[in-house]
Amino acid sequence: MPYRWWPATLAALVGITADEVLQALGAERRRPIPGHALGIPALSVWARTAAGRPLIVIVKHQGELEWGIIGARQMGAEELAEFEQWEGTAS
Repeated sequence: MPYRWWPATLAALVGITADEVLQALGAERRRPIPGHALGIPALSVWARTAAGRPLIVIVKHQGELEWGIIGARQMGAEELAEFEQWEGTAS
């Protein structure tokens, strides 16, 4: 699935590399959660990087099979606990 960076997204990443974001998006086990970001429909993708770092990446559908990357951040403690519970039950 092709991903495109929104112009300001790369500049706004704090403590996360673009490579880590792409690793999370390409992870074999990822949890997509529909929602809204910046007032628009979006999808948050909860996943781990190759090194195991838990990230939440927000993407917006842009047509066909293309998604725009809106932002990314590391999971908080409560989010990580929820994700780890999902990991334990997901097949």
